[in-house]
Amino acid sequence: MTLTSAPRLESDRLALRGPEMRDFDAFADFHADPVRAPGFGPVYRRDESWRWFATNIGHWHIHGYGYFIIADKATDVAMGLSGIWNPDGWPEPELGWVVFAGHEGKGIAFEAATRARKWAYEDLDLKTLTSNIYGSNTRSIALAQRLGATYERTYDNVYMGEDQLWRHPAPEALT
Repeated sequence: MTLTSAPRLESDRLALRGPEMRDFDAFADFHADPVRAPGFGPVYRRDESWRWFATNIGHWHIHGYGYFIIADKATDVAMGLSGIWNPDGWPEPELGWVVFAGHEGKGIAFEAATRARKWAYEDLDLKTLTSNIYGSNTRSIALAQRLGATYERTYDNVYMGEDQLWRHPAPEALT
């Protein structure tokens, strides 16, 4: 059972859906990984992951958007997160993504982020999106570029410190 009012979005291989309790273990494992978690946020203990997971659920209720679970369309197994994030102190709505261990290198983040961005522009009527990326996160920078985003500036992210802001093409530039 979904914990939010998130719609179910689909792409060729993926379903983007609201978070469910059965997704928490995969998320907590990701956020406990000292190699994989940085760039999305700090390495978290399980109780801290619980708070972030609950924050995402609240984010959906406050904004009407948040991070979807990226799930395999055939099996519904959680493979990562993608969606629109805009907590207090954020410069503006951000298109974000992360893929859990074992699911990298398959184009999942690109496919999910492309679908989430389309939803944000068409259904939420957002006019612009950014992606906030650590300068050392070369894989996310490459994905942002593949999505057509361009580097705009470096800024002090209130939660993560120095971050790069990458600007996505406006909706009319994608049609």
